[in-house]
Amino acid sequence: MSYVGPDFDPPQPRRPRRGPLTVALAALVPGALLGWLVYEAVGGSGGSGGSGGSDSAGAHTSAASPSTAKPWSAPATDDAKQASPTPTTSAPAASGPLKGKVVVIDPGHNPGNFSHAAEINRQVDIGTNKKECDTTGTSTNSGYTEARFTLDVAHRLRTILEQQGATVKLTHDGDSPPWGPCVDERARIGNTAHADAAISLHADGSAEGNRGFHVILPASVHAGAADTRPIVASSRDLGERVAGNFLRVTGEPPSNYVGKGTGLVTRQDLGGLNLSTVPKVFIECGNMRDSKDAALLTSGAWRQKAAQGISEGIVSFLRES
Repeated sequence: MSYVGPDFDPPQPRRPRRGPLTVALAALVPGALLGWLVYEAVGGSGGSGGSGGSDSAGAHTSAASPSTAKPWSAPATDDAKQASPTPTTSAPAASGPLKGKVVVIDPGHNPGNFSHAAEINRQVDIGTNKKECDTTGTSTNSGYTEARFTLDVAHRLRTILEQQGATVKLTHDGDSPPWGPCVDERARIGNTAHADAAISLHADGSAEGNRGFHVILPASVHAGAADTRPIVASSRDLGERVAGNFLRVTGEPPSNYVGKGTGLVTRQDLGGLNLSTVPKVFIECGNMRDSKDAALLTSGAWRQKAAQGISEGIVSFLRES
């Protein structure tokens, strides 16, 4: 989804820091640092690139163990209600490092939303205010939709996590339910599952030249039905680990138009985060409207890398939690 504009939270107070690139490099594990230096050597993320965000299974797998070191510290897509949707659930694996852990994957939007405008435009309470149940999301200029992208990466991510013993739940699986679910229900699915970690997958729809990824963290919100205070710290830990591993595995740089180069953004206007009672983040994997990012997002091989990077961040978090 695209959210550049009035939906942005005001800047959150934070302690003084060195330049964002310096901070990122100083905290990256050696493997991530090497990946960043290689990236800079072949062109970097300067004025010709950038990264985007949204509120929005392939052949590559990695045998490398995920880094347990947090990549950096710093400071949130489109949310969406279907009556009692039934999330798809994997059968728990008999063994593996994630045995006993529950992960909820929330593929942003739904391919069926385009045919259900009245349903997804209905307002739902997200604690701080009311917002549309869901949106259709964005797409590349050639018509590859965000909803197709997020569902594809969700399937790849589920496979990787199941292979390591996790029980995985999806908030929806394309046609089940046929639209949505709404943003409040997406949060509720993770809460009901008592997820050890939850992640919402997205891609942005910003301007050409805006490139890169960013991870959206929940702000401290205590209003109406929303109270994120118990999960702010754990969600930040999850988000930092996902960001560092995503960078290392995919080579996609941190956003050049939000997050000040940190790859991390905090928001308080997303129901999927506001209403969560379990550690949860959103990831904007790139900008669908930028030609360079679009070439990656439409590649099955790159989507597999994206799923691998996200999974390694989640595994790192769960091993330390």
